[in-house]
Amino acid sequence: MTSELFVDVQPRAISIALLEDKYLVEFQREERNLSFAVGNMYLGKVRKIMPGLNACFVDVGFEKDAFLHYLDLGPQFHSYQKYLKQVLSDRKKLYPMSKASMLPDIEKDGTMSGVLQQGQEVMVQIVKEPISTKGPRLTCELSFAGRYLVLIPFNDKVSVSQKIKSSEERARLKQLLQSIKPKNFGVIVRTVAEGKRVAELDAELKVLLKHWEESITKVQKATKLPSLVYEETSRTVAMLRDLFNPSYENIYVNDETVYHEVKDYVALIAPERTGIVKLYKGQLPIFDNFGITKQIKSSFGKTVSYKSGAYLIIEHTEALHVVDVNSGNRSRSANGQEANALDVNLGAADELARQLRLRDMGGIIVVDFIDMNLAENRQKLYERMCQNMQKDRAKHNILPLSKFGLMQITRQRVRPAMDVMTDEDCPVCFGKGKIKPSILFTDTLESKIDYLVNKLKIRKFTLHIHPYVSAYISQGLMSLKLKWQMKYGFGVRIIPDQSLALLQYKFYDVHKEELDMKEEIEIK
Repeated sequence: MTSELFVDVQPRAISIALLEDKYLVEFQREERNLSFAVGNMYLGKVRKIMPGLNACFVDVGFEKDAFLHYLDLGPQFHSYQKYLKQVLSDRKKLYPMSKASMLPDIEKDGTMSGVLQQGQEVMVQIVKEPISTKGPRLTCELSFAGRYLVLIPFNDKVSVSQKIKSSEERARLKQLLQSIKPKNFGVIVRTVAEGKRVAELDAELKVLLKHWEESITKVQKATKLPSLVYEETSRTVAMLRDLFNPSYENIYVNDETVYHEVKDYVALIAPERTGIVKLYKGQLPIFDNFGITKQIKSSFGKTVSYKSGAYLIIEHTEALHVVDVNSGNRSRSANGQEANALDVNLGAADELARQLRLRDMGGIIVVDFIDMNLAENRQKLYERMCQNMQKDRAKHNILPLSKFGLMQITRQRVRPAMDVMTDEDCPVCFGKGKIKPSILFTDTLESKIDYLVNKLKIRKFTLHIHPYVSAYISQGLMSLKLKWQMKYGFGVRIIPDQSLALLQYKFYDVHKEELDMKEEIEIK
């Protein structure tokens, strides 16, 4: 299996697509102004204690206060809180971590009101992004994740990933980290650290320790609350950190700044693989050029077709996700209804495992498969689903089919499910159902170009239009496109864009910033 990563950097958002054997399996889009990411750390203030929930709400700058439960304080909360007071008491000289005293663990059945007070300053980390009407979920067990290691302040343990099966290798890694880690720090050794040399692990440990020092220095110098003291690496680098493996053939990036950022990171973790990072300079949008836009359009939405006419219907509710499996208009199997149901269900299991990764669906997922009478067929379906989900990095649990033919799946949810709306209001008529005569569309475009060039004095810009319209404008020796360029200058560039509707258009300047040239005209 080969993997390729594509990064589409736009002024307002960054989109990342992961393809395995040319098949889209993961897609993430993040607004560039979004500041609440999993892993970010804040110096916040306790806003309200909730004795009934044994929790409190903390102000970290979000419109809704973040939620912190007593069990998320961590066993070493007293040690960490004492050190925080020592740091905040002296704004000039940083109190060394090696001198911090480790106090007894907090009581497992204690109360939040016995540990924290309203208005108290607390250093927290986001473990779950704001979802629906809920604010972020917090923890006080701070951790700095790297590719091979996770650094945990106020902890002296060294833990090794359970996925490393060799007892000799586990013992080697444990002994190695015990010898190089500083006092009052714990370390979790990740699966990819298996077989790595001490130099590589030590280098990453130093990077993570530097992150901690920078964060605590920001805490010491913070003048207003809430204050961001540690920001998780960019979405591109964070995804690479968790996903990168030697089977990556290419990483394409369409922005020079992000390209250098990604290349620097790959050089840090796999110097011999820096050649796979490539800067995309094509005229077509990067997702259009590599056939990703079409896959996104066909893979999202309420109805998802998979094979021989069968399809899934995916509904999202507040409490859970519901998936219905339908055989559609597929031809019946010669072996009868049972064989037909098994074939449709096995195909649905393959597509559903992909959809869970692709949409990053979490929480409870209930799947209504087509009923099957034979117990061995139900077991076969359950085993197929478990096998498909082995590629999924998120923690999950799958239950066998119930008496009603339902399968229940729980999947770790740390951010809202990715939902790309494939049905949209018409961008041409603005939902009215009527548009100006389409034959006049090219005249409209020319008037916009004329306004940009002659009134706004913008000589260089790009016009993105639907591929069909682009083909019409470009046809013939003396095409409309050539006439426009001769009349308004060759700074006018036409780009076919598959993400646009038939009579939709977008203008961009040389800095890829959109020029708003749309006008909503009342049609009577």
